[in-house]
Amino acid sequence: MTIGIGLLGLGTVGAGVAAILATPQGRHPLVADLELKRVAVRDLARPRPVALAEGLLCTDPEAVVDDPAVEIVVEVMGGLEPARSLILRAIAAGKPVVTANKAVIARYGDEIAAAAQAQGVYVLIEAAVGGGIPIIEPLKQSLGGNRIQRVSGIINGTTNYILSRMAAEGAAYGAVLADAQQLGYAEADPAADVQGGDAADKIAILAGLAYGGPVDRAAIATEGIDRLDARDVDYAARLGFVVKLLAVAEHVGQDDDGVQKLDVRVHPTLLPKHHPLAGVHGVNNAILVEGDPIGQVMFFGPGAGAGPTASAVVADILNIAGIRQVGGASAGLDPLLAASSWNRCRLVDGLDSQHRNYLRLLTRDEAGVIGQIGSCFGAAGVSIQSIVQYETDGPGAEMAAGAEIVVITHQVQEARFRGALAAIKALDAVESVAACLRTL
Repeated sequence: MTIGIGLLGLGTVGAGVAAILATPQGRHPLVADLELKRVAVRDLARPRPVALAEGLLCTDPEAVVDDPAVEIVVEVMGGLEPARSLILRAIAAGKPVVTANKAVIARYGDEIAAAAQAQGVYVLIEAAVGGGIPIIEPLKQSLGGNRIQRVSGIINGTTNYILSRMAAEGAAYGAVLADAQQLGYAEADPAADVQGGDAADKIAILAGLAYGGPVDRAAIATEGIDRLDARDVDYAARLGFVVKLLAVAEHVGQDDDGVQKLDVRVHPTLLPKHHPLAGVHGVNNAILVEGDPIGQVMFFGPGAGAGPTASAVVADILNIAGIRQVGGASAGLDPLLAASSWNRCRLVDGLDSQHRNYLRLLTRDEAGVIGQIGSCFGAAGVSIQSIVQYETDGPGAEMAAGAEIVVITHQVQEARFRGALAAIKALDAVESVAACLRTL
């Protein structure tokens, strides 16, 4: 039984999907039952990396969604609109949707899930996070018997490539970014990657799945690597850490009315070199899930690109195709596969979060400075794990003379740390706060 596929977009991922469907030999036998019926593109004259049958291409995505021969709609065009409207249009027509669109799902996932439940159709999103890494369905199904305590991950390949190069070569951020753009790892406008927005979209999706309720994407505290100094990457290495852009969703409690309290954030983080995520280099991604009773389980692999992302898209198509063949449209939705919410979640105030900190201060090189800094921390109730002084006469130093003091704190409430930081900034001997990062 042939199942008609409508493809919205024929860029890198869309072409990868089309290539898989065109070459079913050696793949799961269901792939041979999938047939492209219509493909929406922006420009009919543009050269394509994959050969398609004549008449498949059109420039009207609504015509693809509305085509009676199209039974599953695959959205890989990206962006918020018209992608969101097209997904909802497909759902309203009773057609299941497969999408790789993290931005749409992070912002409108609750609306889309509610529409899908009302129409009794699937919206599957495995490709929206982690490229070819299977993480969405494991969170829905395989790990469903766990109480998830934390989901943390390196989920942006561009920033991981940049940080890996900075650590290995001592290179400056700007130089490595330029290389990444030339190699195609970074976009001409890299803001979504290097400022953390891409990772925030993805952790919003993972948090919603892990904890059973929608997460306010706009409220996720987000900091990128665009202001990171190579000096801090070097000092981190000397102290036994690596710097990664980490996305974290952590369960921190429950309100009296049953609302789950979550700490969800994206920021550069110092990881101990023995941490499972510390060895993830280059453009690879990894997601670490910690739960009860499973403990720790990590998902690792290529996080982007035509092959990995198309693999995840086709896996979702096969899920839907398999259900259709076994039970048909009247069989109802599998509650472990369908999009659904069973909890209410809220993000805690960032000042209430608990974590360790890395702090680099530029100071005058004079006696008693470390003692003054220690007193500020002590007065605020912040315990110091280590404090080290470096001279500022090396390459890239911000001051011609003076000292740099690097502090790593024990875990402390953010409000207490901010209080100590304000007192430290007021010290006459402290010229500036050069860097402030979080530490695991």
